Amino acid sequence: MTAANAQKISVENRLRQYKKKSQMRTIWNRLKKNRLAIFGLALFLVMLAVVSTADIYYNYEQDAIAQHLSLRFKGPGQTAGHPLGTDQYGRDVLARVIYGGRISMFVGLATICVSLSLGSLIGATAAYYGGKVDNILMRIMDVFLAIPNILMAITLVAAFGTSLLNLILAMGLAGTPKMSRIVRSSVLSIIGTDYIEAARACGTGDMRIIFRHILPNAMGPILVQATQTVARSVITVSSLSFIGLGISEPTPEWGAMLSAAKSQLRYHPYLAVSPGIAIVMVVVSLTLLGDGLRDAMDPRLKN
Repeated sequence: MTAANAQKISVENRLRQYKKKSQMRTIWNRLKKNRLAIFGLALFLVMLAVVSTADIYYNYEQDAIAQHLSLRFKGPGQTAGHPLGTDQYGRDVLARVIYGGRISMFVGLATICVSLSLGSLIGATAAYYGGKVDNILMRIMDVFLAIPNILMAITLVAAFGTSLLNLILAMGLAGTPKMSRIVRSSVLSIIGTDYIEAARACGTGDMRIIFRHILPNAMGPILVQATQTVARSVITVSSLSFIGLGISEPTPEWGAMLSAAKSQLRYHPYLAVSPGIAIVMVVVSLTLLGDGLRDAMDPRLKN
């Protein structure tokens, strides 16, 4: 590589980094104007902070796990220290909702890490190499896309067990095909740009081009898909726990709490209201954020 080529690539990299910072600033300015998106972001961050700091104001074993039969079925506000009441075993409903959110939100975020990692690798590889590699990888993904995510997750969990790790891997694998399609589409839109061709001409390795130059510049649609995937993952893990294939008692989890409350809906409906509202809040917050990111990253929209 000549000195002139090296200098040209250096200048192009600096220009690209400056342009990227300018684009990020523009996206953030557009996002700030969307009040619903900011509300969704703030709501999700608040809920994440609450579940992350639960140990400060609650004792997990004493408040969320241990049984206090003398306090069973106390409604909201009937006893001091239990603002949302107690369940059939005398456990604090608010404490279980908060600790249940820790599991549900952790599973949702961990799931997107699995599906994003695998989907990015498969989608970027298919788009970069094209030809037979693209056809083989995408046809395999098409086979799995024909299977609904929830059905695939149920099958994998039923086959390998209901541990937390198996649940995350099952949901992550179920979401990989769609993520790979999104990544492939994003990569194809920038694969022929000048700085990619310049990197190839300089002898840069394929993996370095993919992970250093292509994926960072294709993250817009991927981030939007990621927020929606986390929301769907929270619903999926709650659904699996509701039917007994996810997190089981006595571990608090929103779907498991709804499953335990369904037999008490007639006389103690408050047991289902709290975890149900928590699920809705997470899903709505991430949906609003995802819609806001999609609008902010749309180049056809003006400031």
